[in-house]
Amino acid sequence: MNLELLRLNLQFNPYHLVPQSPWPILVSFSLLAYTQSGVMFMHGYPYGGALLTLGFILTTFGMVLWFRDIIKEATFEGAHTTQVQNGLVIGFVLFIVSEAFAFLSIFWAFFHSALSPAIEIGGCWPPQGITALNPFAIPLLNTILLLSSGAFVTYGHHALLQGNRKGAISGTLITVVLAIIFTALQGYEYAQAPFTIADSVFGSAFFCSTGLHGLHVIIGTLFILVGLFRIINYHFTTKHHLGYEASILYWHFVDVVWLFLFIAIYYWGSN
Repeated sequence: MNLELLRLNLQFNPYHLVPQSPWPILVSFSLLAYTQSGVMFMHGYPYGGALLTLGFILTTFGMVLWFRDIIKEATFEGAHTTQVQNGLVIGFVLFIVSEAFAFLSIFWAFFHSALSPAIEIGGCWPPQGITALNPFAIPLLNTILLLSSGAFVTYGHHALLQGNRKGAISGTLITVVLAIIFTALQGYEYAQAPFTIADSVFGSAFFCSTGLHGLHVIIGTLFILVGLFRIINYHFTTKHHLGYEASILYWHFVDVVWLFLFIAIYYWGSN
């Protein structure tokens, strides 16, 4: 009886008491299997590709169900009070900071090698035998696409704030389309690149930096796509759309990182 009264009393505070969920532990083990199978695949182990696919499916499955529960708690159960939203904002900002430091480590490695090229790579940058990509071809086009997508998602956000449902949907949809085109062009660029990730530190730095950014573009695209789905299904209001704002913040972070990549890796690094 006392436990039941305690439970009822706890419901009247502004915090969200998260119920037990199987999805965090599932996603944790799925990610562990995903990374291990990725290493096996890259080193040519038997069944490495099959295990990598299985890890991807399990990770995706767990994340979809976890996100479904969060959407239900926020939209239909009213669990995301102002106090909860403040905590989510702080957590997401700290997540963005951690992402920034991840890219900082890659830029550090790039400039460490580019500013003082070792004798083993010819004492020059790009290294001898490496033909860098033209920064004013696909990279410049992708820069225009990504910055345009950031402008359109900002338009969609302002439209949502003004109660313009049609404008919010159209702005977000155009952002998703531009993001998909960006990813396709980067895939084409990878296929046509005259060097690989195994071609000295230049290839490693190039593919690790642009590849990590490309992964963030894919994640950001899915993030915004979920926001588009929720706008269409009337999940957001003019005052309650934290998930959509988080996706926009993430996307602007992706935009800023790409500008640094374009200037440092594509333009400066190719001269």
